[in-house]
Amino acid sequence: MAHKRVVERSSQDKQQRVFLSERSLGEVDIYRYRRQYGVNLGSWFVLERWITDKPFREASPPASSDFDVATGNRPKEILENHWDTWITDGDWKWFVDHGINSVRLPIGYYHLYALDPAIVNGTSFNNVGWVFGGAWSRIWAAIEKAHSYGIGVLIGTSVLNRPLDLHAAPGKQNADAHSGVNGPITFYEKCNLEHTTKVLNVLAKQIANVPNVVGLELVNEPQNNRILGNWYEKTMNSLRNNIGMDLPLYISDCWDTYPYAKLIENRDDFVVLDHHLYRCYTSDDMKQSGEQLAASLPPKALIDGFGITKGNLVVAEFSAALNPSSLRSSEPPEQDRQRRVFARAELECFQASTAGFWFWTYKKDNGWDAGWSLRDTVRAEIMPNYFGIRPEEREQSQEANDERASQEAKLALAVHRDYWSQRGGKTSENWRFEQGFIQGWKDAFLFFKFRSNSNGDSINAVSELGFVGQWLKNRTAEHVLGKGGSPNVWEFEHGFRQGLDKAKTYFVQG
Repeated sequence: MAHKRVVERSSQDKQQRVFLSERSLGEVDIYRYRRQYGVNLGSWFVLERWITDKPFREASPPASSDFDVATGNRPKEILENHWDTWITDGDWKWFVDHGINSVRLPIGYYHLYALDPAIVNGTSFNNVGWVFGGAWSRIWAAIEKAHSYGIGVLIGTSVLNRPLDLHAAPGKQNADAHSGVNGPITFYEKCNLEHTTKVLNVLAKQIANVPNVVGLELVNEPQNNRILGNWYEKTMNSLRNNIGMDLPLYISDCWDTYPYAKLIENRDDFVVLDHHLYRCYTSDDMKQSGEQLAASLPPKALIDGFGITKGNLVVAEFSAALNPSSLRSSEPPEQDRQRRVFARAELECFQASTAGFWFWTYKKDNGWDAGWSLRDTVRAEIMPNYFGIRPEEREQSQEANDERASQEAKLALAVHRDYWSQRGGKTSENWRFEQGFIQGWKDAFLFFKFRSNSNGDSINAVSELGFVGQWLKNRTAEHVLGKGGSPNVWEFEHGFRQGLDKAKTYFVQG
């Protein structure tokens, strides 16, 4: 839905509020609303030399960014060879085998050159855009390949379900080489902000209706600035007017969670706040051991952000990396134990305080790294061997499922009535609670039973509703539309959440 303070309520808004009943639910809903267990495909398109230095061997000095590669020797040949070999079918199979249902795909605006060569006009890549002419076809192929495995892409300029996000924005949004170029930060110049909005609209038109694109991240880790919130608002409204309301939009909190969480709180459309969590850089982090850092989770940023955004919060980057000062031992087994304690605390924290996460990064080819490479962390048993609900064949007939739902609803309703009667509360419309419970139960199984029918390798993948608040907002609007408004609509919401939880317990335990 459009921003309620900017765009007047309309028939389009009403249609969005009841979309769950207006159209058949399908795979696009599963991909975008499910809990995301993900990994970043770092250095596939937006290059980072610490992950892989092979593409930089003929780059121009200082040989640390995409621009340096593009202005070096044989850039098109080198880049296209890297794009074609960095992620293979074996990697996609690895994701499925380890419960990864989403990838975050960082890309730069210059990777969209084939869509519109004017994208690089007036930018650092003006004279080298042609080098990236083969990027978009490969990005598109990656999205299709992910779909064949039941995997979503978040695009993050850099993002696709994998998240798709704009990692490298016109004008350089932060001081790191992964913004595409070296040099000063110029993203906040008016011309670059406007150009980034135009680029995002070009990209959004291509991906808005792709089922397994779980979202578009506007820009990756921009330097915090007082005008960023206003740019977020204007750009999201522009995108909504251009592509409609269905595609989730992700925004970075710049490690300043509260104001951007409030921005999301004041919107009705599907907007997600992205917080990146690392504990290996600051002086405070370096003073603490792995156990101490684990004990400090979840941070206040996640607790507050989850509540303010009503659950529309993710951690799109985190790792198992600790500063050498935190490890306090030169022995590898002890170092891995420290990382393991910290990493497992992260996962527990994310399960309770977010709707999903993406590990940074999938792999490196510059040696073993049990802090930053997911493949290495899994081999070292720092990260678990499987994420999410393990797929198991369960014989649960629809009749048995419905009967169990009815039984659990009656038990929950009795507890609900007793709880409020003892506290003098009014629950004169208990039927709303029971209806919510049944709906929550059914929706839980809608996700559990979803199966990608594109590739046999993904047939047993189990999805779980993750963006509960956003989903429930739509279900509540649907309930009110059909049953009328009432001060007791909260009973439907309470029932829904309890039904959702009970269904998961029943499904997991069998």
